[in-house]
Amino acid sequence: MQTNEQQVALVSGGNTGVGFQIAKALADAGYVVYVGSRNLAKGEAAVAEIGGAAKAVQLDITDNASMQQVLRRIEADYGYLTLLVNNAAVSHAGTPGRSMEEVLGAQRASIAPLDQMRTVWDTNVFGTLALTQAALPLLRKAVAARIVTVSSALGSLSLNANPQNPYRSAFDAVYGASKTALNGVFLSLANELEDSSIKVHLVSPGFTATALNNFQGTDTVEEGSREPIRVALATDLPTGSFTGPAHTAGPGHELPW
Repeated sequence: MQTNEQQVALVSGGNTGVGFQIAKALADAGYVVYVGSRNLAKGEAAVAEIGGAAKAVQLDITDNASMQQVLRRIEADYGYLTLLVNNAAVSHAGTPGRSMEEVLGAQRASIAPLDQMRTVWDTNVFGTLALTQAALPLLRKAVAARIVTVSSALGSLSLNANPQNPYRSAFDAVYGASKTALNGVFLSLANELEDSSIKVHLVSPGFTATALNNFQGTDTVEEGSREPIRVALATDLPTGSFTGPAHTAGPGHELPW
């Protein structure tokens, strides 16, 4: 849908990794982009590199006051929000500096520390939904709006139930299952909003080398950002989509739930 309305986006976790690449692509496409970062100084450094109409905002999606402050600013500046990109996430809450294999080994369902599981889910599931719920009034005020949530193929129950999937051993109860829960919550939201002017999309970057996996992913951040950027910029995708990179997904980039 084409509109003359200025496109306004908020990207959580936009100061680094895939979030940074999405924010830069949106700014390059003429969006006003609010770049959310838990550390404002890091957000300001990212915005200096992104250029365009990018604005740094301090945003912690587990802190309601932080979220409300950002949304009040957007409301004061523009009165609506065109695009919410839910990118902020954490992979573990245990000892820092561990390899990806060590983290996954400690997050098996039989031994996963429940306090660490709650911490990860508090960001990846509850915090992501909290930001979305808080942003919905501004999204409803746009001519047409979208919610793009960065998920993972690792959260696909269909893929992880398939014995032929060589990566199914990486489906852990803490991070991987948090993405399954995230998919379920946002599919529910897509169904709820399907008759509204707000589209809901889930997208997997693939196995991208970022801080989430101690930079042990097989794809560069630029490669892993291609599909999230495509989805973030697209206005004609059907709501309720779950897609991934072309080399890991089916026709039309669809991933199985």
